[in-house]
Amino acid sequence: MNLDHIPQIKHTKSGNFFVLAGPCAIEGEEMALRIAEKLVSITDNLQIPFVFKGSFKKANRSRIDSFSGIGDEKALKILEKVSKEFGVPTVTDIHTNEDAAMAAAYVDVLQIPAFLVRQTDLVVAAAKTGKTVNLKKGQFMSPESMKHAAQKVMDCRNDNFMITDRGTMFGYQDMIVDFRGIPTMKEFGTTVLDVTHSLQQPNQTSGVTGGRPDMIETIAKAGIVTGVDGIFIETHFDPANAKSDGANMLHLDYFEGLMTKLVAIRQTINKF
Repeated sequence: MNLDHIPQIKHTKSGNFFVLAGPCAIEGEEMALRIAEKLVSITDNLQIPFVFKGSFKKANRSRIDSFSGIGDEKALKILEKVSKEFGVPTVTDIHTNEDAAMAAAYVDVLQIPAFLVRQTDLVVAAAKTGKTVNLKKGQFMSPESMKHAAQKVMDCRNDNFMITDRGTMFGYQDMIVDFRGIPTMKEFGTTVLDVTHSLQQPNQTSGVTGGRPDMIETIAKAGIVTGVDGIFIETHFDPANAKSDGANMLHLDYFEGLMTKLVAIRQTINKF
């Protein structure tokens, strides 16, 4: 995939990895703009190609009383405002076939959640919008099996897709990253490592997912060394009070330090 197919993306000739980053869910306009402003400043300074991430709704929750969103159109309009105000592309995940066309009117990249990546109709609906599609590898799937999801997109005459590893189930309540999968999936297309969801601890008895944010830097560094094309990371200025996935998000204050280290690693790797 040529990153230049994503509207408004910058720094594609820098030699850096690209990053999809932002909050788990859009909680409101002020929080989205605040996070976006910080991320845009950091990625511009480091010349990292950047896509702002935010879910317009969260349909895959364990508990019925979990936060699911502020309203579809309201959240999508906030993503659109982020894009226009800061001149950056945006990505959001979709959950139904109908979501594809609706979200495509507001964002630049459509993301297929890991639990839904085998849903042919959903993948096809996303691909047929002509938007770039981010296919998240199912926690239950092998890296090799992602070639079939990629083929569904290409069969719709859309070559603009990426594959994101978000970890593999390790028992009932933990995730593990198998870095052998990175070069395998790179054979099929542009490959991203999700360094926050891959540290989730799902299926807690409370119905609220846990996580290991203390390991984000370790996983991210290993991903860059392994040769991932991009990094996916959820970040928030107040993870403890975030309405979704706060347990595994990176605090926004740590984002610049982490990106600086990853850029230095990538510059070293590029010499080999």
